[in-house]
Amino acid sequence: MSLPPEKASELKKIIHQQLVKMDVHGRIREVLAETIREELAPEHQQLSTEDLIKALRQRGIIDDVMKDLKFVTDGNEKERTSAPKPSTHFIDREPPDLKKTNIDPTRRYLYLQVLGGKAFLEHLQEPEPLPGQICSTFTLCLHFRNQRFRSKPVACACDPDFRDGFLLEVHKDSLGDGSKMVDATTMLSICDPVHMVLIKTDTFGETTLVASYFLEWRSVLAAENGITNVAVELLGVGTESKVSAGVLNIRLEMYPQLDKMLSPEVINTQFALERQKTAEKERLFLVYAKQWWREYLQIRPTHSTRLVKIFAQDENGVNHPVCSYIRPLRAGRLLDTPRQAARFVSVLGYERAPVIGGGGGKQEQWCTLLAFLCRNKGDCEDHANLLCSLLLGFGLEAFVCVGTKGKGVPHSWVMTLGTDGTVTFWESLTGHRYIHRPIKPDDPPLVEQPKPLYPYRTIGCVFNHQKFFGNCQPSDAVEVCVFDLHDGSKWKPMSGEAIKSVCPPGSTSSVPPFPPLCDSTIDAAIASNEMELQLRLLVSEHRKDLGLSTVWDDHLSYLLSPALAAYELERATSISAGNEEFQDAVRRAVPDGHTFKGFPIHFVYRNARRAFATCLRSPFCEEIICCTGDQVRLAVRVRVFAYPESACAVWIMFACKYRSVL
Repeated sequence: MSLPPEKASELKKIIHQQLVKMDVHGRIREVLAETIREELAPEHQQLSTEDLIKALRQRGIIDDVMKDLKFVTDGNEKERTSAPKPSTHFIDREPPDLKKTNIDPTRRYLYLQVLGGKAFLEHLQEPEPLPGQICSTFTLCLHFRNQRFRSKPVACACDPDFRDGFLLEVHKDSLGDGSKMVDATTMLSICDPVHMVLIKTDTFGETTLVASYFLEWRSVLAAENGITNVAVELLGVGTESKVSAGVLNIRLEMYPQLDKMLSPEVINTQFALERQKTAEKERLFLVYAKQWWREYLQIRPTHSTRLVKIFAQDENGVNHPVCSYIRPLRAGRLLDTPRQAARFVSVLGYERAPVIGGGGGKQEQWCTLLAFLCRNKGDCEDHANLLCSLLLGFGLEAFVCVGTKGKGVPHSWVMTLGTDGTVTFWESLTGHRYIHRPIKPDDPPLVEQPKPLYPYRTIGCVFNHQKFFGNCQPSDAVEVCVFDLHDGSKWKPMSGEAIKSVCPPGSTSSVPPFPPLCDSTIDAAIASNEMELQLRLLVSEHRKDLGLSTVWDDHLSYLLSPALAAYELERATSISAGNEEFQDAVRRAVPDGHTFKGFPIHFVYRNARRAFATCLRSPFCEEIICCTGDQVRLAVRVRVFAYPESACAVWIMFACKYRSVL
């Protein structure tokens, strides 16, 4: 971290005053004398700096100094307490909300500064936003070794004004070495890149993936003074993956400074060896996959038309084995049950990869997890991959299924196999679950066959992070499919060793490690109130345009809350509860001779105007909002349910009561 000379001297002066005040020098002299007496043998061995620091740490002197040195970055004298965190994110907010910086002096950090962007030519004609005007923004999201960061939004421009710093902790995976200061040689073996995802948010809150870039940070290990500046060219995504989206100026700095730098030759040799090793593993897997596919086609010629997906392209147009998109993912305390995980995945937005031009073809794009989470929406494959990873994290035997649904549309969903043989399909876009019972075509006509409730028609293959099976049953129709994956006559398996060679944890995969899930930043109560007030205003204006007055019934609005909570509970758990109490409360609130009408609706976004326009398209809802009659009272209730990654389920209920006049 670089400081201006005047700030550095001021900081040194403050630290010196604090050390004098605590008489740290005297205490160090005492410890030094005591250590020399205890540690030095008659042969006068050398006492190293490490030995002295160890002695100071054992006596608690370093801890005392660190407790008294408070690095506060705001002018506010108010005491704030926060738990020490392994990494710190410096970010300017408006209004300023700057907190203490907890830096462990025994850890190694990479300080990554973004010093502005240039040549974002798509925004060349973008006018300068007026003060207070809502404009489209860029947000930069980072992931490095289980740490995630997000920049402050900056206005979209040809030269966007990025000014952000991120303190990334460089540590070893093993717990034993976690507290040891890593040296340059150890850091050279850490091949995880810094994954950077650039998101554009328009004035309506819609997000677009602009770029996804993997920053190789280890060049800083050979830089003079441990500081290097790099200009990173970001390429577009999908069909624009060969076109430049813009350039970011980035400064990398090791903190504390390294005692010994590596030579550029050593670093370049390491990079070349890693690339060579990965390329050879991928080449061998490709040779194996081709052989497997030839054998699969020899079983039955019609197999060539089945959806057997072995490789898939990411947002940068790079091919990866489909198994590398799945990894067991644990959500910590953020999700408690597999069904809650399915609900979370279903409230992430659904959007097919954009295609330039017509033709109706489906654009191939399986996003990396960070890009999917930061954009908060993706295609059905992105949802299925995330849900399968979460279900594996909950200890279930889960697979992604690739096949078709109605009208032959390609589709992906998730399947779990129970220990008792139960086969359950999970629709990742809705959270619905279906039990699969295969139809037996050879049974006599009088034997009753199960009626499938799921929307799936055909299935070509199933896979997870360790296994891949191609469907080689006579028919690929899901309704007659038997999911006995151990039966080689029904499912052709791929070699587990071959999959392990290109998929973690058995190898260094070209697909980045999974980021941890983040808690929601949405305050559900505040978001619910804001949206409810906006909807009341929109309803009142709409009725005013129709020449109708509006009288709100606050008590009736409040009574709608249990119904909305029950709807969400049912979606998350498949259990319906509390309906009797809601109906009883409504009957008490509606006098004799009056009529009550209610209309619940569900959204996964918080744009009140957009939700209101959708509601008006329903004749039932429009009838309530435009209700006329004697003693008309209107009610509306909004309930926002927050999920990880700031995803949300929004339930709205419009209701009215009026006196029935016949």
